[in-house]
Amino acid sequence: MRILMFGRGVIATIYGRVLHAAGHDVEFYVRPGRAAEYGDEVQLDWIDGRRKPFGRRVRESFRTPLRESIDPSDGFDLILLSVGHHRLAEASAFLAPRLGSATVLVFGNLWEEPLTAVAPLPAEQVVFGFPQAGGGFGEDGVLWGAMLPSVIIGTTKASPTGREQDVVTAFRQAGLSARQEKDMRGWLWLHFIADAGMFDQAVRSGSLANMIGDSRAFRDAFLTTRELLPVLMARGVDLSRHRNAMLPYRLPRLVAAMSGWATTVIPIAQRSLAAHTDPDAPEPRAVLADTLREARRLGIPTPRLER
Repeated sequence: MRILMFGRGVIATIYGRVLHAAGHDVEFYVRPGRAAEYGDEVQLDWIDGRRKPFGRRVRESFRTPLRESIDPSDGFDLILLSVGHHRLAEASAFLAPRLGSATVLVFGNLWEEPLTAVAPLPAEQVVFGFPQAGGGFGEDGVLWGAMLPSVIIGTTKASPTGREQDVVTAFRQAGLSARQEKDMRGWLWLHFIADAGMFDQAVRSGSLANMIGDSRAFRDAFLTTRELLPVLMARGVDLSRHRNAMLPYRLPRLVAAMSGWATTVIPIAQRSLAAHTDPDAPEPRAVLADTLREARRLGIPTPRLER
């Protein structure tokens, strides 16, 4: 499969690396002028969750073929679009006239109706998913990251569409399991308010990195997210369809204690938070602002978030 990663951020680089290793032809689109700045190789120091039980640390160089233009005739089969939710409209408008017949995997957070969030991309060419990886680039340019052994892919019908199945197959070829989520809209919105709870606490703690091992901080983050559940219900989300994802908000103290332990001793959990040292990064601030704006619009009190 010929795959284009939109950008050369953390998610694009990690998944570009594993898809390339699985035999796919992978390139990276970067803004004009960025190719010379980035160079054609990136250094990675990451935890590969495909290696059980808790992942294996891998230090390696990865060649990232860069391009500064996209044309419908380029013949890509798949374009992986993973940007902050506040940049989705801009990225989608840029891609729409350049797609050709490629499938676009929208791979990350969103807070609007899914197809509205990525208009004007053709609905029949869009697949929604979510990565299970994270990290950041250090001052030395090394990508410090971690990847769980699975991804989440939304399905629109009882059986996946042809494009959805192609995406699932590509990840499985890379040694990842692909969990197929029937209510992707609800799942994405639940993840969004979960992020709001974490980012809200990160502001108080100083950063997500500072929350490592801090059970009280996780408990407070879960309580903030629990306060936001009525926002999802007012938007028509059936929370009973997401029982497993709801566990931290039903049992915040127990799950917080487990989270505090996990972020101390499990490499993947620790690495995922350790790279996030700036609570004022654009995406966390945008998540908090947009969540609060929606709660106010719906007239739902959120005192923990308001404070």
